Amino acid sequence: MAYWGIALSSWGNPFAGFKSPAQLASGSEAVRRARAVGARTARERTYIDAVGQLYVEDTRVLQPARMQAYEAAMGSVAAANPTDTEATIFYALALAAAADPGDKSYARQIKAGALLERLFVRFPDHPGLAHYIIHAYDEPALAAHAAEAARRYAAIAPSTPHALHMPSHTFTRVGDWEASIKANLSSASAAQAAGQPADVLHANDYLVYAYLQTGQDRLAEDLVRSSAEIFQAFDPAHATGAAPPSAAFYAHAAIPARYTLERHAWAEAAHVASVSSPFGNANAISYFARGMGAAQLRDDVAATEAVVALGQIRDTLARSHDDYWAGQVEIQRQKVAAMQARARGEVAGAIAGLRAAATLEDRTELASVTPGPFLPAREMLGELLLEHDKPGEALTEFRASLVREPNRFWSLYGAAKAAKLAGQPGVARSYAEQLLRITAGSTRPELGELRYRK
Repeated sequence: MAYWGIALSSWGNPFAGFKSPAQLASGSEAVRRARAVGARTARERTYIDAVGQLYVEDTRVLQPARMQAYEAAMGSVAAANPTDTEATIFYALALAAAADPGDKSYARQIKAGALLERLFVRFPDHPGLAHYIIHAYDEPALAAHAAEAARRYAAIAPSTPHALHMPSHTFTRVGDWEASIKANLSSASAAQAAGQPADVLHANDYLVYAYLQTGQDRLAEDLVRSSAEIFQAFDPAHATGAAPPSAAFYAHAAIPARYTLERHAWAEAAHVASVSSPFGNANAISYFARGMGAAQLRDDVAATEAVVALGQIRDTLARSHDDYWAGQVEIQRQKVAAMQARARGEVAGAIAGLRAAATLEDRTELASVTPGPFLPAREMLGELLLEHDKPGEALTEFRASLVREPNRFWSLYGAAKAAKLAGQPGVARSYAEQLLRITAGSTRPELGELRYRK
């Protein structure tokens, strides 16, 4: 069973996406040794056989299929051992992790959450239950169901950096920025004290996102600088903590990109430093930021370079069967291409391109490595429609954006502006007052117009 634990740990965070060849090799060797030693009971044998589904030797079996096979096997373990609480917990975790991001019924997540919540009533101080409930409901449509687990988790494991961070997944999905800020400040501090730089960077990515939604740009700028310093000391070969190296590289690329994009500082975005790492999804971020900046500045050559680079990263990810991130990079490519079309005066093509990107974005969900998208497609579409005197259509898009990403600064701002121009002053005032509450104390210039309207 010790080898079983090594095998399952080698797979790593089941929500972290693509597993490296090194992870697969380590886990496969642990399964081989577990089977060589031999299990003492039938129950132990089924645990080992279940984790073995993640490491089948047939390389044609893709990782999503391995997760689904593991989920089915753990379902059998749990059914055969109804008094084994941990079997049910691992089965529920597998259910949530194997869920199809495009399945908007959320059937697997809901089933997983129900199993875990029943056990949470019996074991209210079980850290795994609180953690996995948050993951199971880590979608905007479901996040409210994780409120109790989010509230309790930090108290259950108050010295664990990742336990302090996890509630912010729920807070972010429901747009509770102040709660997210508090959670990630605690997490980053604990991770720094524990010598876990990847966890510091992961918490900082969520933290900078929350600062930017509340208009606290100076604090976000400070995080950009401090996070760059932390990454310089990061050694992926000796990483400790819950966040994998991929999360550190992702945050390293995401934090400066968010700082420019969320402020609509297009000239700064056009010059975001490129990131070179083993992780294509991280490398794509800087190309997206530079492409967006270039398109907004009508630099057609630089925008084309970004579109081409994003297409190449997408293709590389697809060849390695990392279909989820290939799809996410394709959405980024389509957004930049749409803004490039706008810069060329091809308004109809730009609108069509953003609608296509929004449709793709609607069909999937965010990975847990990121607190939010780099400019939601429907928010961008709303801004483009507003720019071309279509306030009613724009308001529809801003509202749709707020369903998926509650309390986003630019979606609220756009909704207030669109409602006013569409002849709906009461609706405009409601959105304006909502944004002003969220950004109390901010000095962003856009807020002056809303204060005047109020």
